[in-house]
Amino acid sequence: MIQAKQDLLAALGEAIQELSPGADLAAAFESPKQASHGDFACTAAMQLARPLKKNPRELAQALIEALQRRPAFQTWVDSLEIAGPGFINIRLKAAAKQAVVKEVLDAGAAFGSQPANGQHVMVEFVSANPTGPLHLGHARQAALGDSICSLFATQGWDVTREFYYNDAGVQIATLANSTQCRLKGLKPGDAGWPESAYNGDYIQDIADAFCARKPSRPMTASSPPPAISTTSTASASSRSPTCAMSRTWTCRPSA
Repeated sequence: MIQAKQDLLAALGEAIQELSPGADLAAAFESPKQASHGDFACTAAMQLARPLKKNPRELAQALIEALQRRPAFQTWVDSLEIAGPGFINIRLKAAAKQAVVKEVLDAGAAFGSQPANGQHVMVEFVSANPTGPLHLGHARQAALGDSICSLFATQGWDVTREFYYNDAGVQIATLANSTQCRLKGLKPGDAGWPESAYNGDYIQDIADAFCARKPSRPMTASSPPPAISTTSTASASSRSPTCAMSRTWTCRPSA
């Protein structure tokens, strides 16, 4: 039915120009709210009524006559009728609806895809906070964001997927300080535990992983274990990132 709709829209555009040469009105169909009103609805007659200073129902009748002369409407349309103040309800032949089956089979996985339109869109999604564990919401947004990008791509858009990664600033400094405190054997509630520190158990997990020299990203067998650094920052992609250190602490893993 995609080809049928395209043919009908082209024919509608021709009919509009026949009634109102030079009219700046795009050919368009609406979906009726009730199936009994047909497959498509057209409001062009009502839109042309004011500039042409004519009765919209009279224009609708003239538009129907112009449409009925078009081969596309003769091929795909079963009936046209005027409704209300000037709506045109369009009912398609069964062949028009059945044509979509062949279109799907012929196009396969590319069904519904559109050629490149020369437009670019950037979609930002997930942007997980590296100072806390990932959760189900992040997974949901990742799936949703990626699906939106894929949909845009099928419609001809040049898509850029963007994931903003916060690896600096107050939150990262607080994460590093919280991890340092855990490495010193402190925990929430202890004297000396900073009021602004992160209290979650995952901070101990990070500290334990740091002591075990677990890398925050995949490493080859020949790669050396990560060294304690005074300049490194936390990684958002792992629960065991390396953390900024002001000096070397004695590791005290949790029991």
